[in-house]
Amino acid sequence: MENVKEIILLKEGEIALKGLNRRTFEDAFIKNLRYRLKPLGKFNYTSSQSMIYAEPAEDGIDFDEAFSRASKVFGANAVCRAMIAEKGDFDKLCADALEYCGPELETARTFKVSAKRSDKRYPMKSPEICAELGGYIMERCPWLSVDIHEPQVTVNIEIRDKNAYIHTGNKPAAGGIPVGTSGKALLMLSGGIDSPVAGYMMAKRGVKVSAIHYVSPPYTSDRARIKVERLCEKITPYCGDMEFYCVPFTRIQEAIRDNCPEELFTVIMRCLMIEIAQRIAEREGMQALITGESVGQVASQTMDALVCTDSFSRMPIFRPVIGMDKSEITITARKIDTFDISIEPYEDCCTVFTPKHPKTRPTAELIRQAIAAFDFEPLLAEATENTERKHIKILN
Repeated sequence: MENVKEIILLKEGEIALKGLNRRTFEDAFIKNLRYRLKPLGKFNYTSSQSMIYAEPAEDGIDFDEAFSRASKVFGANAVCRAMIAEKGDFDKLCADALEYCGPELETARTFKVSAKRSDKRYPMKSPEICAELGGYIMERCPWLSVDIHEPQVTVNIEIRDKNAYIHTGNKPAAGGIPVGTSGKALLMLSGGIDSPVAGYMMAKRGVKVSAIHYVSPPYTSDRARIKVERLCEKITPYCGDMEFYCVPFTRIQEAIRDNCPEELFTVIMRCLMIEIAQRIAEREGMQALITGESVGQVASQTMDALVCTDSFSRMPIFRPVIGMDKSEITITARKIDTFDISIEPYEDCCTVFTPKHPKTRPTAELIRQAIAAFDFEPLLAEATENTERKHIKILN
């Protein structure tokens, strides 16, 4: 279709319930949306009546890509691409609706018209718009019949303050609230299935997520680290740009092996990881840690083991997948396109020196005694100091 002016409409979900703070959330959402769409060209952004409008301000924009990116920005429950139409001439509006929705109507057998009239000054009421436009379409598309319950195509007309908008339905958007409105947290990102999902879920609640990963060369390979960086890249369309911290962990793990009871290796390792993570989080002004732990999934994630790791933390530890089983986590991993990378056979440092018979019911006191038997502080300080930092940008 030539000379059709399209727009992306993003319908607010939870943002609309924010009361006096609503404008702050809308501004954050538009800021994030602008950043995601900026590489594609210039857009104009406005908000009105629980709707965010992203209108192209120049020609040649890849609208399919813009629509895909917009649907992944947390803050809107539904998104659609629509035609901008003049609402003053109803005959012209009908013609525009048939032209814009025609490709879908050509392959359909049933349809209906849905009208919303936000502009109450408009002379026609919603049922009248539906009846007139429905008759117009049936007259010109005799193969169609009306089905108001399960139509194959719904022609939507929204009469709003400035224009009318024509589209064939909303698609689910990312939901949640805008990233950056709920503080900052550090995600302990392994190469597995769970932790990328945990980061995605906290970003959906408005948290600005950074990631930390631990490497133990020569026990782990560079490919394991590259794998984790690729996982970061996969979740940036939802989380935004991320800071990635890579911690050298070999000497600490060797010290654990040489000085601690074998059955406690995994829990001790987790506690020392927590200590390094929170030192970096405190230094960078973050308020919490995020992990992909799920109760009972492995020996280090029994209730007792989780209590032990919590006792070593000075800040909250968010575990958004704590009550999910593996199949539920996997569904989300596939949705955000991290699953295939997560199952690549490059193991992280959590698999190094794994005890044959890990203690499933450790106590915090037992772990503290085991850690106190060796002076880990110089190694913790060294690992924190030598942590590498990398900025992971949204892939354009």
